[in-house]
Amino acid sequence: MSDKKENTFLEGSVFQSLIRFAVPVLGALILQAAYGAVDLLVVGRFGDASSISAVGTGSAFMQMVTFVIVSLAMGSTVMIGQHIGEKKPKAAGDAVGTTIVLFAVLGIVLTVLLEVFAGNIVGILQVPEESVAKTILYIRICSGGILVIIAYNVISGVLRGVGNANLPFIFVGIACVVNIAGDLLLVGALHMDVAGAAIATVGAQFVSVICSMFVLRRQSLPVSFTRKQCRIYGGELKKILNVGVPIALQEAMVQISFLVINSIINHMGLMPSAGYGVAQKIVSFVMLVPSSVMQSVSAFVAQNMGAGKRERAKQGLFTAMITGGAVGIVIFCGGFFGGAQLSSLFTSDPEVIVQSADYLRGFSADCILTCALFSSIGYFNGCGNSIPVMVQGITSAFCIRIPVSIIMSRLPNASLFLIGMATPITTVYGIVFFVICFARLRNSRKLA
Repeated sequence: MSDKKENTFLEGSVFQSLIRFAVPVLGALILQAAYGAVDLLVVGRFGDASSISAVGTGSAFMQMVTFVIVSLAMGSTVMIGQHIGEKKPKAAGDAVGTTIVLFAVLGIVLTVLLEVFAGNIVGILQVPEESVAKTILYIRICSGGILVIIAYNVISGVLRGVGNANLPFIFVGIACVVNIAGDLLLVGALHMDVAGAAIATVGAQFVSVICSMFVLRRQSLPVSFTRKQCRIYGGELKKILNVGVPIALQEAMVQISFLVINSIINHMGLMPSAGYGVAQKIVSFVMLVPSSVMQSVSAFVAQNMGAGKRERAKQGLFTAMITGGAVGIVIFCGGFFGGAQLSSLFTSDPEVIVQSADYLRGFSADCILTCALFSSIGYFNGCGNSIPVMVQGITSAFCIRIPVSIIMSRLPNASLFLIGMATPITTVYGIVFFVICFARLRNSRKLA
């Protein structure tokens, strides 16, 4: 691929530039979310409520780990994008080499920690007694593939930094097909239940990484990189961590807050736990639109800020907000009015369906609100100013989402509908937070 094909953010229609990038990102995210969704769908058909609860809780935890990895990799995406905008391919290559070494070390550490403390994690999450052993097994098998998960997300982050979202889409598509086949074989035909679902997920990602490495060796990217650059460059490491660590910390706090909510709901009993597990799989798809918007805005803003095109970067922010919000209205209608139909795709248990649909009705307003929040997060990340993102994430999680969820769970006739409302309430706070940040930092050189 030529430089011109990949470096499309600096000229032409802002809307078209974002759409060309966002659509394959969204496609990749949809397929990536399909990993856990397919696991839950197949287990829901061949297993019982305890298996559904185990896969729902276990995959929610592994999703948190993956999101933190992706968030940290955003530091690499932003720095590579800025170097491309600055027309510094050697510096971009140094960032790639630093990224590879950094995440290899991180993967080894995470693998050891998760294997050793899987039981403790399940205890903290207050998994229903019937699902404890299955949840531990799911987490341990998936954590054995952490290096594979990291490899895929690092490769995707590098490619998105140079403006190429098509290859990550292809790679995750391959993984999704392999995962579906693996689930049907291991869970459906061989009746391996939760273990089969976890093995299929890790195996699919391994195949994806092998394919991606094979393809990348035959690609021409606007980055000057050789194997000798696979080492830590102090300057690049500092820049990557300065951007990535606050983003990762923010994402970790957000995901921890959702795990706390999961724990609160687990304490309500097996059926609410299973219903929430199903609802979260649907939510994981719903949130892909704002997530793709955030990644697109980050890459778009990073390249334009690197090239000194501040006004174009700002145009990208507002274009993303309007476009994402319009799509969010459609998704809201599906979640609010069609929650039962969506939930029935994952389970035939009528009580689990009722619980899942109840949560979705409370959550669905967030579909409209969250694109404005995620666009703002993407803009600050792309500018390399991720401290406000971190502050917003931490305060949202621990000052709004968790307290509101606890209050809702203790109300008379507490339901998943009330707990689901905690998310849009939190998003409103996040939007107000960033409005204040934009007002205070409007004249700062850190923003356009």
